[in-house]
Amino acid sequence: MLKKIQQIKKLGVFEDFSWDHEVKSNGGAVQSFVDINIIYGRNYSGKTTLSRIARALETGEISEKFGSPSLSLKFSDNSEIAQANLTAHGKTSRVFNEDFTRENLKFITNPDDSIEPFAILGDDNNKVEKEIKEIEAELGSSEEGQESGLFSERKSAFDDYSEAFQSHKTANDNLKRQLGDKATNKNIGIKYKPERFGDQNYTIKKLEDDLAEVQKSNFQPLTDEKIAQHEKLIEEKTLPNIPKLTPPNLSFTIFVKEAGLLVTKEISESDKIEELVKDAVLNRWVNEGRMHHRGKHEKCAFCDNAISQERWKDLDKHFDEESEKLDKDIEALVKRIEDEKKSISTALTINPSRFYSKFHIQLSELNSTLKSAVTEYQYSLEALISQLTSRKNDILNAKKFAHPVDYSTELESAWDDYKNICNESDLFSSSLNSEQSSARRALRLKEVADYLITIDYHSQLDSIAALQEKLDKASREKVRISEEITQKQTLISAKKRDLNDEEKGAKKVNEYLNNFFGHKFLTLESKKDAENSKRIRFEVIRDGKKAYHLSEGECSLLAFCYFLAKLDDIETRDSKPIIWIDDPISSLDGNHIFFIYSLISTEIVAKGEFEQLFISTHNLDFLKYLKKLKGSYINSTGGNIGFQKAYFMVVRQDRKSTVQVMPSYLKEYVTEFNFLFHQIHKCATMGSVDDTNYITFYNFANNARKFFEIYLYYKYPDQGMNEGTLNLFFGNDSVPAVLADRINNEYSHLCGVFERGATPVEVPEMQLAARQIIEKLKEDSEQYSALLRSVGEPPEAGDV
Repeated sequence: MLKKIQQIKKLGVFEDFSWDHEVKSNGGAVQSFVDINIIYGRNYSGKTTLSRIARALETGEISEKFGSPSLSLKFSDNSEIAQANLTAHGKTSRVFNEDFTRENLKFITNPDDSIEPFAILGDDNNKVEKEIKEIEAELGSSEEGQESGLFSERKSAFDDYSEAFQSHKTANDNLKRQLGDKATNKNIGIKYKPERFGDQNYTIKKLEDDLAEVQKSNFQPLTDEKIAQHEKLIEEKTLPNIPKLTPPNLSFTIFVKEAGLLVTKEISESDKIEELVKDAVLNRWVNEGRMHHRGKHEKCAFCDNAISQERWKDLDKHFDEESEKLDKDIEALVKRIEDEKKSISTALTINPSRFYSKFHIQLSELNSTLKSAVTEYQYSLEALISQLTSRKNDILNAKKFAHPVDYSTELESAWDDYKNICNESDLFSSSLNSEQSSARRALRLKEVADYLITIDYHSQLDSIAALQEKLDKASREKVRISEEITQKQTLISAKKRDLNDEEKGAKKVNEYLNNFFGHKFLTLESKKDAENSKRIRFEVIRDGKKAYHLSEGECSLLAFCYFLAKLDDIETRDSKPIIWIDDPISSLDGNHIFFIYSLISTEIVAKGEFEQLFISTHNLDFLKYLKKLKGSYINSTGGNIGFQKAYFMVVRQDRKSTVQVMPSYLKEYVTEFNFLFHQIHKCATMGSVDDTNYITFYNFANNARKFFEIYLYYKYPDQGMNEGTLNLFFGNDSVPAVLADRINNEYSHLCGVFERGATPVEVPEMQLAARQIIEKLKEDSEQYSALLRSVGEPPEAGDV
């Protein structure tokens, strides 16, 4: 139940309205809305604005033409809604006002348009209704916390999905966080080690690319040895070019050829001393002795015997020129071989410091190969020397020559390999940066691969995949149960459409119209749209033809009958709505007024099919009838259910309106005459004028004119109000009569003087006239006292 319109700001004539400050009884207590609420207010006081607030509870929005208003409504359960959530109340609201009429009865503004159709339940639908109830039983309740049936299954499915989604998200986010740390964390992030990994702009996206690389089947992680090489490489600085190697020319083939000739050369045996020929050692000893004695000793230094000339001749013949030449040739060849041995041992010394680290392993292997080749080559040369020495020691006897292995190819190959490495090292200087980049990339991929092992990456992927499968399953179940619910709701809607009967809606309106006119003067008919056979439209019919040019009263009556019948449509039926009826008799005569009242009394109040009822009016005759609305209704079990009734006024002061509790005289008494007397009495007795009571003086001219029209009509029914009856009322004193006549005419109607409307009202003049009127009324003390009592004013001294 709507308890109060807590606050309204900048909405039409409600500039800054606060319910708790303004809607109070005489005792100062705040008055709230109750079951039935009667609201009185003059035209343009703000009644329709209040109805638009109520209609916003139905439509969920306030017209954008109001600018930027602010409002707050409070319900009996202490819940509050504001402009931002106007449909959060969960109640059904139905409002009759000019907006409702304009939207539903478009023919009023456009004679060629039709009336919006509505449907009420058709006849003989027990079977369909039973089917609907069965489907609704399957669906169960969707109320939060009390779900049942399919809605309970949907809640479980949504809970399972939410749990699966959160578990998957947690696992996935955890893995992403770990990968993100490896990419950009200051402690372990690759981004913060560019000197090793080569990318100070490293991101999670780049890490994902590296992940793809290390997970390829052909990826080979670096060995410890390779890691050490890459670490050395990334620390390398550019080295100068390596001096070119100029190795000696090898003469092994020549040496073999010459040595073979020398070792196998035959010496002529003529004139040879047989003993020396047979004994090489002795032969060498004698030859050496010969060298020592010739030209130095005449006697043998060994035996001290004289060496004869004949012996010297024999020795010279034995050691002839041929053997000496052979001996010298052998010595010369050995000398050459020894020189070559020495040259190859010093031809190449490998210094790794001249090379980049990437070549050090090659150089180490080459160094071993080089040393082996040098050694083997020297062994072969030594073999030649050994055979030459052996022949030299036995110069007279030819020897068999043994060919040593030629290792010159191996040696030259080692030197060529060294040259190639030198060239590669020199060339490497120009590609050092790219090589270092490749090394850093390799180290980075190794780091990524190792990190995947550290965080058990593949196990996490398997776990996430399992959670994804669970999530997909929960998602499918959520979609399935949601689709099943939607299908059943669609089926219910389809079956309810089977129940719909727009023709009955039109008949309901006609029933109300016929009750008023007594015959089918105006009727409403449902017709199929010419362009869309499934669409129904309502038309107003008069004398069998579409009606045009309805009077304002007919439009008002038709609109209200339409609204009343629509309370029984399928969207409203059994919903106990909040009903707000705004000024339904604006252009109706007395018969219309009573008919509208009787419809409200019998079709709404007497049936009790509403949660709360609001009726606003500017018409005091209609207000008189509304006061007669019953305060109870009989329910389906025969019980008498009581209503509370409350009365309010909408009062406009200049450009601002407010809601007040209806004064007791207006609530308890019926006629406007009491109200007009009260306004004149206030004007006559008011001590000072301020913003709170200025409206009393502003409206005095109208109030006084209407008061005289009523009062003088009953006093002088043959004349009514005119200059003569005013003089009769005031008696011999003509001044008040003239003054009252001026106020009644000039201030009430402006009398053609447009400037009068722009001139402030003269308060003393108004109050003087009011006092004169009151003084004349006092002459009939009984009537005057009764008037005072009727408006709740205390009797004056001397009154009866």
